Amino acid sequence: MAGKALFVIMSDDLRFDAGVIVAYNSIKNKRFDDLKVMFFGPSQMRLAKLEGDTKRMVQELIQNKMVDSACVGIADMMKIRPDLEKMGITLMSAGDRIAYYLKEGYEIITF
Repeated sequence: MAGKALFVIMSDDLRFDAGVIVAYNSIKNKRFDDLKVMFFGPSQMRLAKLEGDTKRMVQELIQNKMVDSACVGIADMMKIRPDLEKMGITLMSAGDRIAYYLKEGYEIITF
């Protein structure tokens, strides 16, 4: 297994789906000692409107405590805070969370 990784999913296009799929499969196949997922920026709007298999994968990641957070500032700016909270996503400062994971020795991978 590889070390610790934080997937920061920022895009709202096919890269969003790719990030979710890679995270989901990485957890299922135990590719990392620890893997967390964070949503930031445009991805948060897509996250709030998910459907189908991608939504199912994200819900499973949330249930298994693999999703660390989404950015509270972006959620408020986009007026999607209630949608994300209803999904069970913790909202925090993205900058603080990224700094935390860097201090803990996680590799940051962006999508």
